[in-house]
Amino acid sequence: MKLPDAIQVLERGWLSSNNILCFEGESATLVDAGYVGHAPQTVELVKSALAGRRLDRLINTHSHSDHIGGNAALQAVFGCRIVIPAGIARMVAEWDTRALLLDSAKQRGDRFAHDAVIEPGGEFEMGGYTWKALPAPGHDMEALVYHCAEQRILISGDALWQDGFGIIFGEILGRKEAMPATRATLEMIGRLAVDIVIPGHGAPFDDVDGAMARALRRLESFEADSTRVGRNAVRACFTFNLLDLQRLREDELPAYLKSVPFFDHVNVTMLGFSDEDFASWLLGELLRSRSIELKDGWILPTMAP
Repeated sequence: MKLPDAIQVLERGWLSSNNILCFEGESATLVDAGYVGHAPQTVELVKSALAGRRLDRLINTHSHSDHIGGNAALQAVFGCRIVIPAGIARMVAEWDTRALLLDSAKQRGDRFAHDAVIEPGGEFEMGGYTWKALPAPGHDMEALVYHCAEQRILISGDALWQDGFGIIFGEILGRKEAMPATRATLEMIGRLAVDIVIPGHGAPFDDVDGAMARALRRLESFEADSTRVGRNAVRACFTFNLLDLQRLREDELPAYLKSVPFFDHVNVTMLGFSDEDFASWLLGELLRSRSIELKDGWILPTMAP
C-alpha cells in the first residue's frame, strides 16, 4: 500500500488524532490537529514535515478534543486558516464546552476561531486532488469524512478504523437516532470506491472489506445490547483521560469517576453500579485488556499517548 507523494500521515497515539498533511507546491493543508496536551509536539511534527512549505489551511473532521485541540496552537504558529464542518460552527463560535464534551468528560481544549465551514456534500481541493465531504453521523452527529474518488482514498476520522469506530456518544446522551446513523454511515462508506482508508487513529490500511466487516460486527453487538455502548465509552474515555493525567491513585478512582459527569451519567442511566463497584469493574476491565498497570498504588496507562 502506498499513498500518493502529496499525502503524508503523521500517525499519533490515542491521546491525539492522526495529522494528515496534503501538499501542493509550496503550500499544504492539514487535516485534524490532535489534543491540546500534545500541541507543542504537534507544532514541531508539522513544522518538520512541512520542510519549509506554508501551512495555509487546517481542516477538521469533527469536534472532539483529540481532533481540534491543536487548532489554536497551529493557527498561532503558522497563521493558517481553520475550516470546520458546518454542523459544529455554532458550538465552536460560542465555545460551547458542554456541546464539545469538554466539561462533561473532563477534557481540555483551547478556544479558536474558524475562518470557513465545509458543508456536507461540498467539494474542495487538497493536495492537488478533489475531495468530497460526506456526512458521517454516529460517533459525532455532525462529523464529515473526506473522499477522493480519483485516488480511491477516504479520510475517515472516527467513523471507521481498522478495528472498529469511535464511541457512539449520541446513544449515551439520549439521541436514539445515533445508533441507526452509525449503521447508515458504515453502509455509505461501504458503497464508496475506496482502496485506502486514513483513519483518525491507527495506521492507514487497505483491507477495507475486513475493516467494514469488523465494524459491522461491533455495531451488531451494540444494537443487541445498548449497555455495551456505555461500557465501551467508559473504558475508552477513562483511558483517554488517564493518558492526559498520566497517573491516578487507585484509591481515588471511585471519587474520580463520580466527579466526571459523563462517567456518572453512563453509570446511573445504563450500568447501575454502586460507586465502589463501578470503580472495581472498570479497574478489572482495563487490567484484563492490559490498558493499565498498577504500581505502588497508582493506576498508570500502558498505551502510548
